Amino acid sequence: MKQNLQSVLLNAVKRKLINGVNNNITFFTNNVTRSKLFLLPFSSTTRSPKFSPPSSKYLAASIFIGGGLAASITYSPLIHAEAPPDSGDSSTPKIRLTEVHQHGRDAETKWVTKGTRVYDITDWIPGHPGGEVILRAVGGAIDQYWNIFSIHKKQEVYDILESGYIGDVDPQDLVDGRVPVDHVEDPFKNDPKRDKKLMVLSARPCNAESPEEELGSWCTPNETFYVRNHMWVPEMGAGNHKLVIELPDGEEKEYTLEDLKAKFQEVKITATLQCSGNRRKHMTQEARSANGLQWGVGAISNAEWKGVRLRDLLADAGLNLNDLPEDAKHAQFMGAEAYGASIPIDKAVDKRGDVLLAYEMNGQPLPPDHGYPMRVLVPGTVAARSVKWVNRIVVGEEESTSQWQRRDYKCFGPNVCAPQAKWDEAPAIQEMPVQSAITSLRDISCHSATDRKLLQVYGLEEDSVAVEGYAWSGGGRKIVRVDISADDGRNWHQAELLLDESRGSKAWAWQRWRWLVPRWQAGQYFVVKAIDEANNVQPAEYEPHWNFRGNLTNSWHRVEYRHMGM
Repeated sequence: MKQNLQSVLLNAVKRKLINGVNNNITFFTNNVTRSKLFLLPFSSTTRSPKFSPPSSKYLAASIFIGGGLAASITYSPLIHAEAPPDSGDSSTPKIRLTEVHQHGRDAETKWVTKGTRVYDITDWIPGHPGGEVILRAVGGAIDQYWNIFSIHKKQEVYDILESGYIGDVDPQDLVDGRVPVDHVEDPFKNDPKRDKKLMVLSARPCNAESPEEELGSWCTPNETFYVRNHMWVPEMGAGNHKLVIELPDGEEKEYTLEDLKAKFQEVKITATLQCSGNRRKHMTQEARSANGLQWGVGAISNAEWKGVRLRDLLADAGLNLNDLPEDAKHAQFMGAEAYGASIPIDKAVDKRGDVLLAYEMNGQPLPPDHGYPMRVLVPGTVAARSVKWVNRIVVGEEESTSQWQRRDYKCFGPNVCAPQAKWDEAPAIQEMPVQSAITSLRDISCHSATDRKLLQVYGLEEDSVAVEGYAWSGGGRKIVRVDISADDGRNWHQAELLLDESRGSKAWAWQRWRWLVPRWQAGQYFVVKAIDEANNVQPAEYEPHWNFRGNLTNSWHRVEYRHMGM
């Protein structure tokens, strides 16, 4: 705790110097120690504080910078951002709303109000999961936006906001004790209706798993294909949609959907998309709590995609694929709703990489939730790079500057917590590790005519248990074996790898598998692990691979067995 406090104090003093408010009392909150900090200047001659803490229960600390500046720090228990008390403490800075309005989108420091409290969120913006959408609220009240983006209403977000607390709204500006707010148009009002079978984790924005019963088919139906949205679904029309490609020399070329269909060879591939947070819930349950949506096994789905190759578009736009410019290192993708991501240029132009500008999914135009009228499809790579509603592609020296590329989809060691993360040093997730999961566990009766046919296929005549699921590996690596255990990993068998109907240069699609075992051999837990053609295998435990974002959870999947007679 001492080291964390020192870090917070240092940052507080640095910010004080930068903001040039050496003669004012400034308030800070330490999210690590959960304490409210008051930064007070010392007298340059007596080194005594100009301000006395309001109560003896406050503890004190001091810090010296460069031999010249000293600061006295006192701290008290954290006041929660969601339900602040109406304190009449005269020591709390009172801030006029006119001053809050001056710290809007174009200001160096950006403020918001929530309730009657004022927050400086300047340092939060680069890591905001919603990207620059937060800029809609700066200089004003954030309450109405959080009522729309209900995903904010959780403790970890409240704690982050509280770390920027700088004072209270001046009572002169309150109406009936509240900050007056303007009406905000709901950007989610035109979102598409979703299938009721989807397992919704958040409604606004929509994030929903494919139900396990829908994961048993080779291609996941469009209506139950898992949904991962970071914001609202933009209203798009195929007729007026434009895709702009920008090359390193600044040259641009524009394409319509009809241009893609008329000018380029049409390609079909079968590819699985998987969210980096798939099975995050298991990491939280088996190791430690991980931040983010608690996905089960359904943040993954498989489909047949139709579109044109990205490499063909880049060549048509003027990029020399045989002698790439030195500053052509990344392909950046921008979506119509402000989402952005990128992939290395080698993947973008690889003849066998099968990166598409896709406009059909399972034989139908892309549904709105999945990128209509066109999206990028980057097979074998984390789904976060397959940008939906794409309207701009930039080839350049830098990877995408979006926070989803720079500060979100990354992994850290199990010893690293969020405040310690060095985001710039961690590589962005691209190819995914080997994965498998059990999606169906059911009793098979020898007294059922239908079940007896399945038992005969496996040479069984007694009551059994049928286990099915998926296995997949990133980078197009083929699944070569699925190991299944009926007794929590003590004894292993190999599941049957079912035939697939893959299209594409590599094994981009998942591998379906099945195994039957006599019921008397079934213990309390079934366990599965997969092995790919590079002999990558899923790890047994969760803790050694824990990361605070809960990304890339791929340890053995364990499911409790309870037969119908229990």
